[in-house]
Amino acid sequence: MCLPVYLVTLLLQSLITLPLTQHSMNKPFKPEYASITWASSTLSVTRFAAWISGKTGYPIIDAAMRQLSQQKFLPNRLRMVVASFLCKDLHVDWRLGERYFNSQLVDGDFASNNGGWGFSSSAGVDPQPYFRVFNPKTQSERFDPDGMYIRTWVRELSAVRGKEIHSPGNEVRRVTGYPREIVVHDVQRKRAVEMYKEGIQRGKQENAVL
Repeated sequence: MCLPVYLVTLLLQSLITLPLTQHSMNKPFKPEYASITWASSTLSVTRFAAWISGKTGYPIIDAAMRQLSQQKFLPNRLRMVVASFLCKDLHVDWRLGERYFNSQLVDGDFASNNGGWGFSSSAGVDPQPYFRVFNPKTQSERFDPDGMYIRTWVRELSAVRGKEIHSPGNEVRRVTGYPREIVVHDVQRKRAVEMYKEGIQRGKQENAVL
């Protein structure tokens, strides 16, 4: 079951105000990554709500987030995929995702969760390079080739067959009511690389002054 937007907004507000000691030190391991400019607060709320509710328009992302909402669990691969998507496609601050996972996962562990988000956001101890951005469709085709996982959790697409399950066309979306993609991956990927590069450079300059 997907959460109403007003409940997601309340949840987002509560996550922002939770004591920092329950999560991370509220800053990246690499100081220069603290200067990355994330999406505006208004845009972040809208995108974060879609991410939590499993209504981003990207089947593998939505399937994963709906599983998390219902079972309080996610396979490791999907934890990385949805985390990368939040940071590098939606450009939402990774710390919000970290807190949300910590509030939901039945196997939630502070060190593992913080480390996982540090890796996926490229701001952690030994992260993937910031210019490495998971392609949701490619990940879906590789790890759910038959679409069984998507059909299990995104019931609107349960009757869709073939490769279209990974990226439904406009007609399928119209008939099933499945939402359009909230962002364009290729556009957001390029912007994410620029966003990180600019933020890191700015962070280095700021730290050099200190």
